[in-house]
Amino acid sequence: MWRSRTLASQILIGVLGILVVTIALGGALYVELTRRSLDRQYETRAVDIAATVAQIPDVRAAVLRPDPQRVIQGLANQIGRSTGADYVVVADRAGVRLSHPNPALIGQRLEEPVVALDGRTHVGIDHGSLGRSANGKAPIFDSDGAAIGEVSVGILERNVTSRLRHEALLILLYSALILALSTVASWALARTIKRITFGLELSEIASLLQEREAMLHGIREGVLGFDANGCVNLINNEARRLLRITSTATGQHLDELVPPGRLHDMLAGDISGADQVALTDEYLLVVNRMPVLLSGRDVGYVVTLRDRTEFEALIRELHAVTGLTAALRAQEHEFANRLHVIAGLLELSKPEEAASYLAEISQTTLGQGEELRARIAPPSIAALLTAKVTIAAEQDVQVIIDDTSHLDQPAMDPQVLITIIGNLINNAVDAVAGEPGPRQVGVHISDDDGEVFIRVTDTGPGVVPDTIEEIFQDGYSTKTPRGEIRRGLGLALIHRLVHRTGGSVTVSPGPGARFEVRLPIPDSTTSTPGLSTRENSR
Repeated sequence: MWRSRTLASQILIGVLGILVVTIALGGALYVELTRRSLDRQYETRAVDIAATVAQIPDVRAAVLRPDPQRVIQGLANQIGRSTGADYVVVADRAGVRLSHPNPALIGQRLEEPVVALDGRTHVGIDHGSLGRSANGKAPIFDSDGAAIGEVSVGILERNVTSRLRHEALLILLYSALILALSTVASWALARTIKRITFGLELSEIASLLQEREAMLHGIREGVLGFDANGCVNLINNEARRLLRITSTATGQHLDELVPPGRLHDMLAGDISGADQVALTDEYLLVVNRMPVLLSGRDVGYVVTLRDRTEFEALIRELHAVTGLTAALRAQEHEFANRLHVIAGLLELSKPEEAASYLAEISQTTLGQGEELRARIAPPSIAALLTAKVTIAAEQDVQVIIDDTSHLDQPAMDPQVLITIIGNLINNAVDAVAGEPGPRQVGVHISDDDGEVFIRVTDTGPGVVPDTIEEIFQDGYSTKTPRGEIRRGLGLALIHRLVHRTGGSVTVSPGPGARFEVRLPIPDSTTSTPGLSTRENSR
């Protein structure tokens, strides 16, 4: 039945139950403490009255000699009326009563011993013939200081009960007021909680939380939620994987989780825009950052991370295949033109000149290929250079492989070299294409002194000196996007690959760009981990 109640009624009943129990226990404790306090107050009051009566000379004199006129009785009644004491009993040393509210007991002995003969006052609760009372006893001294009797003063329980009843009534009224205010506050709290939770019950909230956790950690996109101070309050497993976060991250500031750089600036909002690209050591991420507004107030922001590493690699691989197709098409055109020349010579009945032309072009083509393969041992890199020469020629750009270039089979991942060389040549060809004057790209590759040295130069406008520090940042590009291929990744990828292998890359400003890369050759064949090293363009 309790679980079937609404959240508001559970809160209201729970709070009221706690208040009722608390107020009842507190009231009972207060009544008991008040009773004890009143007992002590009346005991003190009784002993003070007794001490005062014991010092009256007439009382002392009446105790020392017979009192047939009952002077003490009249004096005791007068003192009782004036002080509010219910009884004032004077007894001599033998315990014989000299005064008592009940005249019939005057002259009779006390049931209890005369305790004040020890010369000290005594207080306590007395259960005498008149009922329960707060009692105080004081000794009566003669002129020599000897105890000759005692004065016993009592204030009956009814006085304490009357005072206690008054206090309890105030407590009851106060408790009722507190309970009424608490009822109103509990009702208001229940309504507020119901409004904040959009009227959802506890079971519905728990179900939504389970669904949110399942959805949050089940999607293939990284999701991070930040509060207004930049601290993480939401993160799923995919975001931890992409950002390589091993801690829970919840409650930590962005600066503690992501090192300074382009990705950090995107997450912090310093770099804005939709589908921004960030290149990490392992992934190519597409970042989107959206603010979270509540009633027009900025309460934080949500960031989504998409892993585009494989997709981007496939696009660039397709682009590379397209480039090879273009190279084959260029060769097809070249060979078709040569066949037309040969066919024309044969139609003109000049077979000797046709044979001579055929031998010349065959020797030139085979010589260029054989010379390149003789100096560049890795076949994949030699094929790359051959394709780049052919493709550049289609754009009226001459790619010149330095005659002093040579490359054996270095003990390193050839894909790293292909990525670096291919990107640098692509950037150089793009830089000189369409420029006036000679359009040339120079390439030098060597592996002397335990390192691979790559130099690519061009006759284009070169790199602006002020941007040398920026060109290796992922996302930096002076070109417009081309279809699905994202600009500003090629040089960033080169920079990461070079530094990951312990090498260096330097740039000389224009006119005419000059890129030099030095890669130390490892002792054994290793594969560079992390991002795909397929060819990228700047």
